[in-house]
Amino acid sequence: MQLSFAAPSAVNSGTWVVGALEGPTLLPAAAKADKATGGAIGRGLPVNRFTGKPGQVLEVLAPAGLRISRILVVGLGKPENFDANGAEAAAAAAVGRLKGTTEAQIAFEIDTPKGGKVKGAQIAAHLAMGAKLKTYAFNHYRTKDLAEHESKLQKVTVFTADPAAAKKAWEACDAVVEGMFLARDLVNEPPNVLSPVEFGRRAKALAKLGLKVEVLGEAQMKKLGMGALLGVGQGSERESQLVVLQWNGARKKAASPVAFVGKGVCFDSGGLSLKTGQGMMGMKGDMGGAAAVTGAMRALAVRKAKVNAVGVIGLVENMPDGKAQRPDDVVKSMSGQTVEVLNTDAEGRLVLADALWYAQTRFKPRFVIDLATLTGAILVALGGEHAGLFSNDDKLSERLSDAGKAVGEPVWRLPLGKGYDKLLRSKIADMKNIGGPSAGSITAAQFLQRFVQEKTPWAHLDIAGVAWQDNEQKPLIPSWGTGWGVRILDRLVKDHYEG
Repeated sequence: MQLSFAAPSAVNSGTWVVGALEGPTLLPAAAKADKATGGAIGRGLPVNRFTGKPGQVLEVLAPAGLRISRILVVGLGKPENFDANGAEAAAAAAVGRLKGTTEAQIAFEIDTPKGGKVKGAQIAAHLAMGAKLKTYAFNHYRTKDLAEHESKLQKVTVFTADPAAAKKAWEACDAVVEGMFLARDLVNEPPNVLSPVEFGRRAKALAKLGLKVEVLGEAQMKKLGMGALLGVGQGSERESQLVVLQWNGARKKAASPVAFVGKGVCFDSGGLSLKTGQGMMGMKGDMGGAAAVTGAMRALAVRKAKVNAVGVIGLVENMPDGKAQRPDDVVKSMSGQTVEVLNTDAEGRLVLADALWYAQTRFKPRFVIDLATLTGAILVALGGEHAGLFSNDDKLSERLSDAGKAVGEPVWRLPLGKGYDKLLRSKIADMKNIGGPSAGSITAAQFLQRFVQEKTPWAHLDIAGVAWQDNEQKPLIPSWGTGWGVRILDRLVKDHYEG
């Protein structure tokens, strides 16, 4: 798809998209379109109950006197609430309206609302971002009926008073979009294709973007003492991997990095604590945390972020087999702590335990954030709207919360405490890997905290409710895999850690 920015001019083909505030109040470009159509837009507002609320779209087909196929008026809401997320949602609504049509071109001409939170070139860049995010499709395995699923959109033009500034702003946005697309692709891939080894191979390919990539196999991890991670994968025929991605973009090359750690269970059967058939469906996405870390590291590299960053992802398959880990086994983690495994379906925390310890001991990071589709309990608590946030550091938590709000990936902080920690006491080892039927997300986070060094700021994001969606629920996400996590990590770095 070709995407460009241009000074406002006449639209002579395809779809022309204009904006209206709540009321409705037509913005100047929309008023111009109304005049060009002899008032067709104004007449269409009341009969379509169009009030200018976010998400609303008014369509005027084959407008008389114009050589275009249609005009779309998108609702922007109240001007004081219009921000970058609003611009993206408006563009996505317009592109979504074209799904199933043969439209090949679309031009956006949405003026800056007075009192809005985003202006000019930034509006243009985020309109482009919303449009591109909505065009994502995962059709690699379709062999027929492609016309029903493929977008025909080939050219997107965004009109703006300063095309050069918009193009510059877009470059950073596009890096994030491509990082999200990579994360979505990884989550959407079927598990017979995306094994731990194949995931590692795809990560290795990112070296061409300037990332330093290392892939550790089972022999190397065994030497490091990663008994917790290796125990999860021992029932699979496919070898477990640990991938390390480094981006060294800080002005001070020796500066301590920021660290991201991702759970990468490429398929989770539950192991010998076998899931039900229904519960097993969708478990190809249990590597959503690793996908987010990989996508975020790609985005940092492409936009040449002025930061040193490291991503560590533990990649395993959790399968039942004669060699599989058993309930009641005791494993020794890289930290030296022992874990009594009472449920082999509480495996992600074992993977993260060794990956977290490795990231801290090798890189001495400024902070470490882990992302994981860790617990079903977080879905009960927060549904599909927020990720769960747990942390030992208030400043890092606040920064993550602010970053999430800014990019439409909200988080909600939940508590940690010694009372919950008691639930992890084991009769024969340093801890057990489950805490019982209550507070499942919290006890999982308490478990992870035992593998965080005392002075390291740490945050855990439980993304089990937001890494995928069973229906098209969110305006910017037209697929099962969401790519959640790429944007919040990139924004956190951009706002606080570059320089």
